[in-house]
Amino acid sequence: MTDVRYPFTAIVGMADLRLGLLLNAVSPAVGGVLVRGEKGTAKSTMVRALAGLLPSIAAVDGCRFSCDPAAPDPQCPDGPHSATGSHERPSQLVELPVGVAEDRIVGSLDLERALAEGVKAYEPGLLAKAHRGVLYIDEVNLLQDHVVDLLLDAAAMGRSYVEREGVSVRHAARFLLVGTMNPEEGELRPQLLDRFGLTVEIAATRDPAERAEVVRRRLAYDADPAGFATRFAEEERELAERITAARELLPKVELTDVALRQITAVCAAFEVDGLRADIVMARTAVALAAWDGRTEVLEEDVRMAARLALPHRRRRNPFDAPGLDEEQLERTLEEHSQGDDDPEPEGDGPGPGGGPEGGPDGGGPDGGGAPEPSADGAPEAPATDGADGSDGPEQPQQPVPAQHPSPARESAPAAAGDPYRTKLFTVRGTGHGAQGRRSPAETTGGHTIRARRPQGALGRLHLTATLQAAAPHQVARGRSGRALVVQKDDFREQVRQGRESNLVLFVVDASGSMAARQRMTAVKGAVLSLLMDAYQRRDKIGMITFRGAGAELALPPTSSVEVGAARLESLPTGGRTPLAEGLLRAHEVLRVERLRDPSRRPLLVVVTDGRATGGRDALARSHRAAALFAAQGTASVVLDCESGPVRLGLARTLAGQLGGAAVSLDELRAEGVASLVRENRPTTVRDNRATTLRKAA
Repeated sequence: MTDVRYPFTAIVGMADLRLGLLLNAVSPAVGGVLVRGEKGTAKSTMVRALAGLLPSIAAVDGCRFSCDPAAPDPQCPDGPHSATGSHERPSQLVELPVGVAEDRIVGSLDLERALAEGVKAYEPGLLAKAHRGVLYIDEVNLLQDHVVDLLLDAAAMGRSYVEREGVSVRHAARFLLVGTMNPEEGELRPQLLDRFGLTVEIAATRDPAERAEVVRRRLAYDADPAGFATRFAEEERELAERITAARELLPKVELTDVALRQITAVCAAFEVDGLRADIVMARTAVALAAWDGRTEVLEEDVRMAARLALPHRRRRNPFDAPGLDEEQLERTLEEHSQGDDDPEPEGDGPGPGGGPEGGPDGGGPDGGGAPEPSADGAPEAPATDGADGSDGPEQPQQPVPAQHPSPARESAPAAAGDPYRTKLFTVRGTGHGAQGRRSPAETTGGHTIRARRPQGALGRLHLTATLQAAAPHQVARGRSGRALVVQKDDFREQVRQGRESNLVLFVVDASGSMAARQRMTAVKGAVLSLLMDAYQRRDKIGMITFRGAGAELALPPTSSVEVGAARLESLPTGGRTPLAEGLLRAHEVLRVERLRDPSRRPLLVVVTDGRATGGRDALARSHRAAALFAAQGTASVVLDCESGPVRLGLARTLAGQLGGAAVSLDELRAEGVASLVRENRPTTVRDNRATTLRKAA
């Protein structure tokens, strides 16, 4: 093994990522970089290579917090620093593992010594180690929310705080924050996205020549790391010198009134929330000018700053893709290129949103996505007359090609209805899963519900319980003064109850009886609403569809609700209803997931009219399959899709077999799909307060 880093200048392509990292190296105030991209695109390699280009730093001798001898931190726990020696050392790259605990990040106080000896014993964490260096978080979207909050708060304030039972420690924590993520594994929530200064989308090149060069260089590096690094040593030195020169030039760069007006106009035109985007764009534009060796910000700097700083701030709902409308950007820059001495009057030009009449964004794609359907969702395919009672394929109004006949023709996918607010439904009992916002669970956050003896290292001290445990033994321990004699066995820690995330597994009936376009549109709208709710509550989701002769795992359990929404939108319908096969497939998926993640509790959502026509004794087999979930105590919900004047009540019967609750489509629009938890709650789920969910445009 070797500790020779892959050279930054040896990486092929990825110009935007290269620029984003270098701008942060020039001006850490930009706020870091979030790198979004598919797996295997050298995200981690480039970030690690950047650390080798950063200038070395001077640090106070003996200081665990890397204080600058020219301006030591007056609140440094190892201070005060006066007339002490210093030394030069390289900038540090600190990598944060996905499963890191809170105490490992911010450091930990030895509460036993604090109480028993009256001393502050503080062990610095990763934030202290990363001070004046690079903090790298691989798969940042997989970190627990409270951990990400700690990191981003420290990055924003430049200081880390540890507050534990009246004992307070704080120290400087200024670092270049770089996070990488694969969007297929789930998104960061908008509040966290906004805290990253820049974002860069990367993908592997499709050019065979470039791919060949990537492979050639990687093989050469693996064969002789030191020799390969030597080949690029001169380029690395030149790049490091350019970073140093840009840092020195940075204070001299002038942000003109015209450039500043362009920055604020672009942020206003793209309707980004708050003013952080304006500040980040200004800092980025100044860094771009310094990087190019200029002392004045130009329009080209503002343009590039917008492309790096705004795409991730444009999302309006979980299913929006990051991106910018390039035409709108160019229009806005042009309109404000001469200042506001002679502002353009309102007239035939674009409106405040920068687009023509007919929509806030000009009716075009937002962020590079596909255009939305026309108002009220113009059908992508002809509607079917689909009688509710039928279980075969719906007959289209347009002729279907006669070749390749099939006993179960598919109906073209129906568009999903608009998502809407849902009410919170939970898995009964108290879990121990990953922190989220759905079901009750013992977590590191939340409110204290009881005390217990420490399990391993002492976590959050329960002071009252500790004093109560120590009080009866004071005479026997020879207490003579005011101080309480506390021993290790007296300590008690807090047990806190918060909320966990769950695995929401959708089992969706895609048979012919569901193919009536109006009904399937309503059903997809309901499932889309639940997907948005799952996104807000940090759940994992999975989707099984059943039709024809069997069931298909359309979406393996994942944290990416965008993928779930895409699979739902393209879901075809037609054929018989193998309900039992769908339930059995769900049972197998949950069995495997329990082995992979035993602490994450599932919620089964079955979307069906309750009919079963696949094979012999189809209905009886589906009820036997449902009984498997009831025997295991799996929380379940049935979305009853039966409609029409005559109803058989099969979905509600299925809900009874599952031990769950049911709701009909007639009730869906009035109160939201999650109102289904009001019925049969003791055996399945427990009601809680309503949640606020923004209605998607």
